[in-house]
Amino acid sequence: MPRYYFHIRNGEDLARDPEGAEFATLDLARAEAIKSARELLSQRVLRGDLVNGESFELTSDDGVVADIVKFKDVMRLA
Repeated sequence: MPRYYFHIRNGEDLARDPEGAEFATLDLARAEAIKSARELLSQRVLRGDLVNGESFELTSDDGVVADIVKFKDVMRLA
């Protein structure tokens, strides 16, 4: 089963996920990234933190970025 790493990109900064997680497909990894981004955003909103420009870089075992999930794209605003 493929392993994906959920690195958090904020501009030039990259916080690396040292463990990653196994998912049968990239679509399942992306769904988990969306859920995780929403959880992180909810915590930041409750603290009154600035939310600006972060994203998950879903990276495969070989270091290739397989997908990018922008935090701003997982919010639904009217």
